[in-house]
Amino acid sequence: MKPITIYTTPFCGFCVAAKRLLKKKNAEFNEIDVSRDKEKRQEMMQKSGQHTVPQIWIGEIHVGGCDELHELERAGKLDPLLAA
Repeated sequence: MKPITIYTTPFCGFCVAAKRLLKKKNAEFNEIDVSRDKEKRQEMMQKSGQHTVPQIWIGEIHVGGCDELHELERAGKLDPLLAA
């Protein structure tokens, strides 16, 4: 499996939903809490061009946020992306 990185904050419902889907897929991920880490938040914004959480990468591919992750799942594209 490719390494997965997800930038989150503790009380974000979308973050919880994204992590729930990844856990359901038995996908291990590196979670980076940006709620109190301005450097990591800046890193996330620079890499993604976005300021909202979650921001998810599977390998070098920026998936986007929770909606995009679930859309990949609905389209049957998440499993191949995780396995590639």
